[in-house]
Amino acid sequence: MHSSNVRDFIQGARKSVPVVVASAPFGMLFGVVAVQNGLSISEAALMSAIVFAGASQLVGLELFGQSIPAWVVVLSIFAVNFRHVLYSAALSRHVMHWTPLKRVIGFFFLTDPQYGESERRSVGGQLTFAWYIGMATPIYVCWVMEAVIGAAFGNLIPDPHAIGLDFLLPIYFLGMVMDFRDRPLWLPVV
Repeated sequence: MHSSNVRDFIQGARKSVPVVVASAPFGMLFGVVAVQNGLSISEAALMSAIVFAGASQLVGLELFGQSIPAWVVVLSIFAVNFRHVLYSAALSRHVMHWTPLKRVIGFFFLTDPQYGESERRSVGGQLTFAWYIGMATPIYVCWVMEAVIGAAFGNLIPDPHAIGLDFLLPIYFLGMVMDFRDRPLWLPVV
């Protein structure tokens, strides 16, 4: 691996730290809700690893327990995640130098913060695969582990909303959006 790839990977990993901290309560909350809806700890971990989309995972859990046709569940999850189609379309111009396999891998790891930070990185320079994966890997690994922790120990927190854990992610997103305020027309985008 070239030293520039290692440097980019480390820079990306550093960018992941606020995301990992801010999303931790939500990853654990998913684990709690998953177990409350009848999933085992390993099933909660598997769902986090395969779906890797917090809002969709929670929507899926709520709908799976209902007597709703499977196509409605799939359509609902797609609707919740439709913004990712737009994110990937917007990012595609920055990743055309990646191989097709790298683009597929990259788009699997595409989350709201990953998109925002990738756009910001693209403004100042080239969006490298090493940087992108450097940011994505800690977020992904921690998300899956947080689901396991929530599933295993979630019953120890009686009401996560009562202690304000649900407020961390909106604060992170607000900070991320404010970083774009120097760009033209940033307010209409917000």
